Amino acid sequence: MKLRVLLVDDEALARSRLTTLLGDCVAPSAVVATEAADAVQAMRALKLGTFDVVLLDIRMPGMDGVTLAKTIAALPQPPAVVFVTAHAEHAVQAFEIEAIDYLTKPVRLERLQQALQKVERLAQVNKGPGADSTEEILIIQDRGRTERVPLSEVLYLKAELKYVTVRTAVRSYILDGSLSELEEKHAAYFMRIHRNALIARRAVRALERHFDAEEGEGWAVRLNGIDELLAVSRRQLSAVREAIAT
Repeated sequence: MKLRVLLVDDEALARSRLTTLLGDCVAPSAVVATEAADAVQAMRALKLGTFDVVLLDIRMPGMDGVTLAKTIAALPQPPAVVFVTAHAEHAVQAFEIEAIDYLTKPVRLERLQQALQKVERLAQVNKGPGADSTEEILIIQDRGRTERVPLSEVLYLKAELKYVTVRTAVRSYILDGSLSELEEKHAAYFMRIHRNALIARRAVRALERHFDAEEGEGWAVRLNGIDELLAVSRRQLSAVREAIAT
């Protein structure tokens, strides 16, 4: 499911830029359900609808973002608040009122996705024990730590030597496993585009012409959330085209 976002900023251009960034977000993905140019519009939207997160500017005419955040916190079921502002001096105050994150303009896609992942984790905690028990995950041993990476966050899996690179929008992991086994086990999530790569079905953004130094002229897929292009083999090209069209 996509996170429902209430976007509050008095500048239309700033709202437009954030809306574009949110459209590129995956794992989790998000949708701007409502926009507001000031606190009055924001409170009206909160009375009429439900939201997972409020992306909130601080300096606005009338009630400022910090005061609005305190009002939101007093609601019976308040959404998470993420401040988005050009003024970093408010960061301490923002966290004092328990904002889940603080983003400075111009916002980078990677930081926005990190903030949304915090929102998603908080939502799971609020649902209570076992809320995420049905979500499929990959168990990854990383530098002495054991990480649980939800499949919903994985953009692609790529076989390299004896290992598989697991790529999310935020970082990469190394998994000791077989790409074929992963494909068989998680076919609902991933599709093969090459002998050495699987991609998340939901993350495909475009199929485009691409020149590869080893394989020459061909095709590649572009995924939401990252700039990297992934080569598509001739054998898998028709399946990828069909997946994008559906």
